[in-house]
Amino acid sequence: MRYDLVLFDNDGVLVDSEPLANAILAGYLTELGHPTSYEDSLRDYMGAAVHRVHDTVLERSGQRLPEDFDATLHARTFAAFQEELEPVEGVTDVLKGLADAGLPYCVASSGSHQRIRVGHRKTGLDAWFRDEIVFSAEDVGKGKPAPDLFLHAAARMGVPPERCVVVEDSPLGVQAAVAAGMDVYAFTAMTPKERLTGANGYFAEMQELPAILGM
Repeated sequence: MRYDLVLFDNDGVLVDSEPLANAILAGYLTELGHPTSYEDSLRDYMGAAVHRVHDTVLERSGQRLPEDFDATLHARTFAAFQEELEPVEGVTDVLKGLADAGLPYCVASSGSHQRIRVGHRKTGLDAWFRDEIVFSAEDVGKGKPAPDLFLHAAARMGVPPERCVVVEDSPLGVQAAVAAGMDVYAFTAMTPKERLTGANGYFAEMQELPAILGM
């Protein structure tokens, strides 16, 4: 199928941020008295907006995270990004191919606009994503697995959901794409395909994506 819009998740799909971000989140939650391993963080929070962390901790412990939790988490994460963040291998070639083919694309991420932009500037991906094609869960007030973000991005880009394809790497993101009525291809570099049920297909190397998209 020839699609009219490609919607990319950001963390783990465009930038290799999941190992950094989840190690920091797990460490911070443990520091606050909510023991969390790196594997726990990947399982519970990968692909989610930060409000999911608040909701999950409250549900499990009956305790609220401190008021400055988001600010502290973001500061630690952004500092690590500035030092260590890299683009996902091969993604620049994919973006160049989309541009050359005239196939529109955008990013739709559970992360904040600030988080997206910090990562893009560090990795050079800001050259491929002007502000008007960057969409965040902040724009809709509800993160994945709700379909709101993907539907919002498609509407802003002027493309009906059935003509869209999503590139995701988290179970929550795949669920959101399916709920939005979009095709979704799951990148399995960090998450086994068994946890990404509902996707139309799977790929382990970014170099495989152009063929999947019919390019």
